[in-house]
Amino acid sequence: MPTRKKHTVVVCDHIHEAGLKMLQEDESINFIMAADEPKDKLVNEIIPQADVAITRSSTDVDEKFIANAKNMKAIVRAGVGVDNVDIPGCSKEGIIVMNVPTANTIAAVELTMTHMLSCMRMFPYSHDHLKNQRIWKREKWYGHEMKGKKLGVIGFGNIGSRVAKRAKAFEMDIIAYDPYISPSKVTDLDMTYTKDFEDILACDIITIHTPKNQETLNMINTDEIAKMKDGVVLINCARGGLYNEEALYAGLTNGKIRFAGIDVFMKEPATDHPLLDLDNVTVSPHLGANTFESQYNIGTQAAENAIAAAKGISYAHAMNLPIDESKIPTFVKPFLEMGQKIGFLESQMSKSQIIAIKVSGQGEIAQYVDSLATFVAVGAMSQNSDDTINYVNADFVAKEKGIKIESEALADSSVYKNLITVKLTTAEGATTISATIFDDGVKRIVAIDGFDIEVPLKGDLILFKNSDVPGVIGSIGSILAGHNVNIADFSLSRNTQSQALAVILVDNAVNDSVLKELSQLDACLGVNYAKL
Repeated sequence: MPTRKKHTVVVCDHIHEAGLKMLQEDESINFIMAADEPKDKLVNEIIPQADVAITRSSTDVDEKFIANAKNMKAIVRAGVGVDNVDIPGCSKEGIIVMNVPTANTIAAVELTMTHMLSCMRMFPYSHDHLKNQRIWKREKWYGHEMKGKKLGVIGFGNIGSRVAKRAKAFEMDIIAYDPYISPSKVTDLDMTYTKDFEDILACDIITIHTPKNQETLNMINTDEIAKMKDGVVLINCARGGLYNEEALYAGLTNGKIRFAGIDVFMKEPATDHPLLDLDNVTVSPHLGANTFESQYNIGTQAAENAIAAAKGISYAHAMNLPIDESKIPTFVKPFLEMGQKIGFLESQMSKSQIIAIKVSGQGEIAQYVDSLATFVAVGAMSQNSDDTINYVNADFVAKEKGIKIESEALADSSVYKNLITVKLTTAEGATTISATIFDDGVKRIVAIDGFDIEVPLKGDLILFKNSDVPGVIGSIGSILAGHNVNIADFSLSRNTQSQALAVILVDNAVNDSVLKELSQLDACLGVNYAKL
């Protein structure tokens, strides 16, 4: 019997020895430990041999790395972040990029609690006072108890929910804000669920646990801090930039914010950050994953995923999808990309728990409607979940969240050569969008919720539904002009129920005050904002 070829797995950066042991003991794996090799030698001599590589932050998977990865099937990033991996470059060469997103969950939860306790009792400062300055002055360090305080939790996923459970043990009152989950996930734990962000701003302590995206960047800014109670405590052990750092600094210096616990910054390393000059901040250098246990989990999960990928068994937490364009017509891929954009758009229009996703195809694209449904699901779920959503696990994550995904091939359209329709059903209703790609390659929406309307699938969009009465367009224009928002395109459609829908493409981002003012117009039946 011929000897079966071994799969070569190269470990580019240091991982826990338990992970290395798994690779060493698998008889089907040819294991190369290259963490201490010079990077030039790694890239030029060792990577060409690899079927799979395990990397961390010390190795850049850049153009040169990819060019030398002649035999590579997959790259496992041992950790959450993939900032140092050229994912589009890997996709172009058919290399699957995976990460290990849940291995450090408990570490991040416990670090959040550490910062919360440190802020309430000023522990790092009293410690320094006695240990380093040798001053015994008890009266200087009166802190606050956590019992009975209101904790606002923004984002109730894997980490946020666990922080809440631990805070509950401290006899805190928990208020959770997460429009993308079922309220029962919170209320079943004897905690309060809210859809009103103002309820969070009224809390004694606020901690944030959301993905970093267009919706959550600068989620806490000057306006939000102004609405908070005096002496609020803010915690961010999630991602830098969720709290606007300039607004945070101002609030800490003027006394509005009593204390802040920060583990993450917009730009790291943050050794010269102004927040470090303040004496009402506890800081740590991005230590969310820095426990021996989490490093063990990261190392073993990375090794397990690398072995499975090398054998072609599975590609857990894949961040991309290598499309063999030689096996599909050239027109298909743009429709897949468009479907993902529509899913993302509809999830912004209906900021609530997703219940079902239905995708229909007409024309030649109907043959690929199952793949299209996967792309739509990734777009709909990825921005509103702390899970890593990808083309491999989208169906699994949807099933886990109770989201029903359907696809159907319909008869050809009498108007369009190819047409896709996406219906997203949430706890608050349903949104349906149809779109096509014209011969010039332009992706366009052609219908929204029964309104026939042509809209480019790009940019900052305001969707305004109203009673079809005179003066509405002028009122919209006046409000936008009053906020220095320039209109780039204005599309309008009417239906038989005396209603109208305007889709307004604007040149700059729109804040909540603009949307609130638009919603207060007498004719308004609903207003949404989306950023593509």
